[in-house]
Amino acid sequence: MECLFCKIIAGQIPSYTIYEDELFVVILDRFPSSPGHSLVIPKQHTPDVFGLTAEESAAIIPVAQKVSKHLCDILDADGLNILQNNGKAAGQAVFHYHMHLIPRFDNDKVRMGFAPTDPSLEDLAAMKTRIGSF
Repeated sequence: MECLFCKIIAGQIPSYTIYEDELFVVILDRFPSSPGHSLVIPKQHTPDVFGLTAEESAAIIPVAQKVSKHLCDILDADGLNILQNNGKAAGQAVFHYHMHLIPRFDNDKVRMGFAPTDPSLEDLAAMKTRIGSF
């Protein structure tokens, strides 16, 4: 077992669990972006969102809502980011699916790592054609 999160779930590496149910564990991030930064982690190993079961997919948002509300209430947060990365190019560092819950506070120094662009309407139309509808 080489997966960091699998080792945490198995109790081989200490962590600070703030919520647990039959499908997920929620731990404090070891290297938080803000106070209370937490990770929602499925107990069953899957590398990314594409491997989640239908049950996990349906259950993760209610867990994220419950934990996020608690974090915001207890920490008196002014907002919260929910972040989830898939693949190295997207910033994923641990290849066991996880969702970040990042409490935000007015005037904090947390910055998200993306920059909006300004494509032309023609470029958007071309992308729509390329992607299609499904």
